[in-house]
Amino acid sequence: MGGCCPPMDLLRSEPMQLVQIIIPIESAHLTVSYLGDLALLQFKDLNSEKSPFQRTYATQIKRCGEMARKLRFFKDQMLKSGLPPPKSLRQVDLNVDDLEVKLGELEAELIEINANGDKLQRSYNELVEYKLVLQKAGEFFHSAESSARLQQRDESRRNGDDDLDTPLLDQESSTDPSKQVKLGFITGLVPRGKSLAFERILFRATRGNVFLRQAVVENPVTDPVTGEKVEKNVFVVFYSGERAKNKILKICDAFGANRYPFTEDLSRQAQTINEVTGKLSELKTTIDIGVLHRGSLLQTIGEHYEQWNNLVRKEKAIHHTLNMLSLDVTKKCLVAEGWSPTFASKQIQEALQRAAFDSNSQVGAIFQVLHTTEPPPTYFRTNKFTSSFQDIVDAYGVAKYQEANPAVYTIITFPFLFAVMFGDWGHGLCILLATLYLIVRERKFSNEKLGDIMEMAFGGRYVILLMSIFSIYTGFIYNEFFSVPFELFGRSAYACRDLSCRDATTAGLIKVGPTYPFGLDPVWHGSRTELPFLNSLKMKMSILLGVVQMNLGIVLSFFNAKFFQNGLNVWFQFIPQLIFLNSLFGYLSGLIVMKWWTGSKVDLYHVMIYMFLSPLDELGENQLFSGQKTVQLVLLGLALVAVPWMLFPKPFLMMKQHEARHHGHQSYALLENTEESLQVTSNHDAHGHEEFDISEIFVHQLIHTIEFVLGAVSNTASYLRLWALSLAHSELSSVFYDKVLLMAFGFNNWIIRIVGIIVFVCATVGVLLLMETLSAFLHALRLHWVEFQNKFYEGDGYKFYPFSFVSHDDEDE
Repeated sequence: MGGCCPPMDLLRSEPMQLVQIIIPIESAHLTVSYLGDLALLQFKDLNSEKSPFQRTYATQIKRCGEMARKLRFFKDQMLKSGLPPPKSLRQVDLNVDDLEVKLGELEAELIEINANGDKLQRSYNELVEYKLVLQKAGEFFHSAESSARLQQRDESRRNGDDDLDTPLLDQESSTDPSKQVKLGFITGLVPRGKSLAFERILFRATRGNVFLRQAVVENPVTDPVTGEKVEKNVFVVFYSGERAKNKILKICDAFGANRYPFTEDLSRQAQTINEVTGKLSELKTTIDIGVLHRGSLLQTIGEHYEQWNNLVRKEKAIHHTLNMLSLDVTKKCLVAEGWSPTFASKQIQEALQRAAFDSNSQVGAIFQVLHTTEPPPTYFRTNKFTSSFQDIVDAYGVAKYQEANPAVYTIITFPFLFAVMFGDWGHGLCILLATLYLIVRERKFSNEKLGDIMEMAFGGRYVILLMSIFSIYTGFIYNEFFSVPFELFGRSAYACRDLSCRDATTAGLIKVGPTYPFGLDPVWHGSRTELPFLNSLKMKMSILLGVVQMNLGIVLSFFNAKFFQNGLNVWFQFIPQLIFLNSLFGYLSGLIVMKWWTGSKVDLYHVMIYMFLSPLDELGENQLFSGQKTVQLVLLGLALVAVPWMLFPKPFLMMKQHEARHHGHQSYALLENTEESLQVTSNHDAHGHEEFDISEIFVHQLIHTIEFVLGAVSNTASYLRLWALSLAHSELSSVFYDKVLLMAFGFNNWIIRIVGIIVFVCATVGVLLLMETLSAFLHALRLHWVEFQNKFYEGDGYKFYPFSFVSHDDEDE
């Protein structure tokens, strides 16, 4: 911003125009594509009465949605395989029809590979479990058979019978053949977390007529059904009878226990284990080959993923835009309407000519400007520095077309008011270093997905940069570095008369040198009760800043009124508001400056109170300059006159203007673009004439007058938050320094000192650099939104959103 005036492209929104484009159907697609690359035209929806399914290009959008689904499927598969989509290394010309076919083929192939891989992996996991069952259950049966052989050998020695061929589970009574029992068994794996409940339910269901053995599997195994790693136990359940078997099978299904066949024949067990091991080896080889093939396919997809994704997004955005255009079937053309900046006319026409040439259209598009009374959108040309300040203003409300933009002044006033509350050049330096890191790594962070808090900090990096620089500046003025004063710009002008005043701030101090050259003298950072100078300085400075900023808001309302040719607001809003505000609080600001200049001991509180309560009394010791009583009477009279000045004349003049527009030779005159014409509530009778209700206008003006009068008082008081927040920040910083850091260093123990340093750093970062920063930021935001912008800013416009492929990419993300 050069010179004394802000740039017009930021103070006032860009001049806008409503344009109409008649596009031949054969070049419509390419035309919209080029306009999307240009990003200077906001299309109007000319088919708002139609549902999305009734529009011309609904089928094409559905096709694009299906292709986008396939691309999301590919992305998920790449992420699951640990292959994030790489940047496209090569560009391949591919139209949408060919891409649709290719994506379908790749999806079918990938689904088939996944299905085969899942099937093979499930078989592999089942064989792994089967092998574990064979090994663990085989140990059960081997141990049981060894015990049975020893027992039979002892009995044979006593009975003279050496027959050891009796089956393990077929135990016959030699004395009573009628009591012969045949046992069956079931083997499998059960999750270890359910094994205890599994055993308990088995015994309850069979009334204890089962025998259960379990063995722990050392390492987790992959469950064939869920595909997750699970800790399991191998179990063998011995039972008697078909009824018990059915109960056991149902319980196994309920507990997710996988069952596997098993034979008690040791030779068959060894043979089965060898067969399973061989199958596992074959399956492992087949699975590895499938994984390599799948990885190769995903790698190929990844090389073109970004290009394909951009093409699909672009195609979908184009057809969405084409659906907003009106179709003229007879003339075989599409009619588009939209808003564009006036400077973009030449660029749009060049894009239309290029689209007609590239599409081999025999007829070019027709571009024409339409005249309309519809309010245009608001468009400010910003850069990466000014965009964050514009976002602060737009969060309150978008400026209406050609309204004065508060962002121009916010660039300076916002970080400065923040710094008034946050002023400490030590804390400001910490924030500056953190912000410089964000700015240096700007290119890297702009291409990464950041968290919510980090995203906000990075987006407002230039706002924070100015906040930190201004905080360092105000910190030098307050002479505070983590609440500690330093003699940076010279020695203090004061010294102690003797040792008794060493800790004093007033008594015993004498001036021994020149005035401290910049900022607050270091000795004035003593007790606030003994010398409240810094306290008083911040409080009075808050009033001065508030009055100056509120006056700036009223002046901007004057320029808005002049710009919109609103004479009534100039004479009956701007002038009385300026008189009322400065008759009271402008006068107070002048007294503050005069008191500082003269060094007077006049109590300004009494001056302002008795100016209203006893305006005719003599001032006595409260007199600051000669003729002060007369000046106060004149200012008080002006303030009293300003109130009816704002209230009464405007409604009657608006009624007079209304009558003049509807009588005589002015009955057909064009209406001025004034606020009055918008404020009038009109009712149309059968002949089309407007009815003017002066009572309603009067009530409206009364509300505005009361709002300003009360707001002038409350807004001025609201600026005292600058003093309160600054005092709170300084006191908190002093507490952390005195009660944590200095107290810790008062101990002759390095552990306590290190702990004190850690607590001090954590408190400084957590409370002062984060919480206090956020608090001061929000209060500065309120001062701009409420106390400053309400004087002139309506913010009832709507933003200019040109058709752009970049914005569509962000929305999809």
